[in-house]
Amino acid sequence: MVFPPLTWVLLVVAAALCAIGFIKFVWFMSVGYGLAIGGIGIAIFAIACIRGDLTPVMAVLCGLLLVYGLRLGLFLLVREMTSAAYRKTLNAQTEKPVPIFVKCFMWVFMAVLYVMEASAIWYREATAPDGPQLTAWIGAAIMLCGILLEAVADKQKSAAKKIDPNKPAMNGLYKISRCPNYFGEITFWTGVFVSGWSILAGWQWLIAALGYIMILGIMISGAQRLEKRQNKNYGSMPEYQAYVKKTPILVPFIPIYHLVKE
Repeated sequence: MVFPPLTWVLLVVAAALCAIGFIKFVWFMSVGYGLAIGGIGIAIFAIACIRGDLTPVMAVLCGLLLVYGLRLGLFLLVREMTSAAYRKTLNAQTEKPVPIFVKCFMWVFMAVLYVMEASAIWYREATAPDGPQLTAWIGAAIMLCGILLEAVADKQKSAAKKIDPNKPAMNGLYKISRCPNYFGEITFWTGVFVSGWSILAGWQWLIAALGYIMILGIMISGAQRLEKRQNKNYGSMPEYQAYVKKTPILVPFIPIYHLVKE
């Protein structure tokens, strides 16, 4: 079943929470993103409780969606409120007014995307709550690793910027990846996808895979934009040039150093 009953509940929750993007367009993809994922976790948990088929692994998966979403959404909101440099970057990217029809399209598109990203977990609850659970536990472990990676990377970057706002973060996790926060996000969504492997069937594979592929594309595109910005801001620094030549852009230990043509 591609669209199990009550899928509309997840869509309504995601749309309601990412509607914050009507206040500031970028929030459709940042603060609203985190809130929507957390809300989807709560919605799946509530549906499982009402149905009386909540399993321990489903409780953990939903809890991880909630923790991931709230941590990311609150982190982005606090960073925007407290960091003048970050606000300046956002304002430079969104200085032109956005037509209302573009906002409406983005609102609907992002709500659907967020449900697709979490669909592997939803399909488990909706179609096979008592199905094989090994991959679900493996997926949950990967999700937890992703949350920790992203949280530590964000904390290390914030600490580095407090010490010297005119230099990029290059220590800690940033020694093995120039975008460890993006890699943490990829790790998290890999875990979500893996969690459904033992129960996905037919067209469900397509929906779950599309959600996973799209978030991969978004992360790669984000790393590419960051590289362009850092090249512009730090390209004249010998220390930065030495750093980028030995540190992979996204995936640790995979020798891909550039996403932008040199």
